[in-house]
Amino acid sequence: MSKLIITPKTRIADLLDDYPELEDVLIKTAPQFKKLKNPVLRKTIARITNISQAATIGNLKTEELVNILRKAVGQDDIESFDDMKGRYNTQRPGWYSEANIAGTIDIRDMLNAGEQPVHEVLSRLKQVKEDEILAIIAPFVPAPLIDKATSLSYDHWLQKLSDEEYRVYLVRAEEGGK
Repeated sequence: MSKLIITPKTRIADLLDDYPELEDVLIKTAPQFKKLKNPVLRKTIARITNISQAATIGNLKTEELVNILRKAVGQDDIESFDDMKGRYNTQRPGWYSEANIAGTIDIRDMLNAGEQPVHEVLSRLKQVKEDEILAIIAPFVPAPLIDKATSLSYDHWLQKLSDEEYRVYLVRAEEGGK
């Protein structure tokens, strides 16, 4: 059976299934990946997170992380990928107002307990009215969560408070003509 070809879209779980030795490479590359040692998180977060999203979490360029992993297993470097920079809105948007925050979810405890927060966040988003904001507190950039919300027509603002605390503010995207 041929081994997995590593690309930005490769899921972390698939990567580690085919190349278990890459767990140590990931942790050495970005300490945030130590959470992969938790078997519950490994079964949940790693199943939905791809290398491109993991690079964002680890504050790395996608191309850099892919090439580190490819080199470790003897695959050739890939020249370049679209950089993740600009993919996440880090500038305070005009729609943000603290008064419009309808609720806050701190996903740190869920993640530490090995739970997957995406479903709870999406459930809470459905309850948020137009112009209301849902705030999420996370220990890293929750790239899969932001990507999912964006695909469901929510705008976001990602705010870094420290290396261990990020805030993501989500609001329904304005429809054209409204």
